[in-house]
Amino acid sequence: MKKRTRKTLFFAALLLEARPELFSGIRTHSSDRTMDLGLAEDHFSRPMGSFVASDIEQLKLAIEECKKLILELPEHSERQKDTVVKLIHLRLKLQELKDPEEDEPNLRILLEHRFSKEKSKSVKQTCDKCSTIIWGLIQTWYTCTGCYYRCHSKCMNLITKPCVRSKVSHQSEYELSICPEIGLDRQDYRCAECRTPISLRGVPSEARQCDYTGQYYCSTCHWNDTAIIPARVIHNWEFEPRKVCRSSLRYLALMMSRPVLKLKEINPLLFNFVEELVEIRKLRQDILLMKPYFITCKEAMEARLLLQLQDRQHFVENDDMYSLQDLIDISSGRLSCSLTEIHTTFAKHIKLDCERCQAKGFVCELCKEGDILFPFDSHTSVCHDCSAVFHRLFQTTCPCTHNRCVNVTRLPGWPGGSCLRVPSWHVRKL
Repeated sequence: MKKRTRKTLFFAALLLEARPELFSGIRTHSSDRTMDLGLAEDHFSRPMGSFVASDIEQLKLAIEECKKLILELPEHSERQKDTVVKLIHLRLKLQELKDPEEDEPNLRILLEHRFSKEKSKSVKQTCDKCSTIIWGLIQTWYTCTGCYYRCHSKCMNLITKPCVRSKVSHQSEYELSICPEIGLDRQDYRCAECRTPISLRGVPSEARQCDYTGQYYCSTCHWNDTAIIPARVIHNWEFEPRKVCRSSLRYLALMMSRPVLKLKEINPLLFNFVEELVEIRKLRQDILLMKPYFITCKEAMEARLLLQLQDRQHFVENDDMYSLQDLIDISSGRLSCSLTEIHTTFAKHIKLDCERCQAKGFVCELCKEGDILFPFDSHTSVCHDCSAVFHRLFQTTCPCTHNRCVNVTRLPGWPGGSCLRVPSWHVRKL
């Protein structure tokens, strides 16, 4: 009884908002006539006309009768108000028959979607299948735990699009061509997803282009949502959101934090024009040089320093893969600030706070003089072949011979008193 009362009041509130004039004459004093909101069990009995209905078709006919009767009765009359209430009862009964709540399972699997029954009573959700509002108070609805596809229970059997997360799992890559349009004729003038007939003139349905796929969709599959397009970011460094279809919106959202963009292969010239990218690349390279210190340091493991990058795990694995979220944060300046702070914390632990890490510093392999060096210092260079560390002022690379390190020899009388890594046989010859 309480559930039925709540639903009736809900519909009455909606109707009051839509047509307040129907209830303007109702009085609230106990001595006056009180409007029956359907608390009685017999919802469909009425002296005028028959509203008894037992199935969906009869309920629809009864609803149509009520609509006609409301229009025929005098405005603001008591009979019209009573008929409006009866219409509310009929709609509730119809909804209960079309969308029963008692027998709905909590989990349903369909086309790789894992639909979970929602308990929220919010009325701000929209069904992704029929594009109508989900009235959470009286309707059963589901959300896919993978791609967050939302729909009415009654719409689930009409779904034809597989879960986008399966595409992300099997094909984790972006479309890197900017709006690769193929034309409506190649689509046979049909929606690329549901195959509904469409045209640019809007007859029978408006054709809406998705800036990510370049294809055209109907208004049911394309709600004019906007998203940042990866191809435009990589090729133009452009972050203006563009209109995309619903499936592309979900795909881009799921791919947002996945490090699948190898910029030095896709567009290496981008580093010549975007200074922030060069700065981030250097910070990432330094963090990779710091990582061996942390995985062999007990204090660093207890402090879980590397977990400061748990949201960007790829930063401690490589220095050339980026996610779309990384590029967005680089453009806004957020990533530079946060990564610089983490870099400072890491360097402080190694060079100042931890004696074990300090003991793993280097002496310049060329001059054997000066302070203790670390491979991530700005004034040092590291040999990629033998990992030797030396002052950058001497030379930029370690002159290893045959891909292996040779002895460091100080040449007497060398100009400036500097030292040089040279093959020992060359020294003997001199």
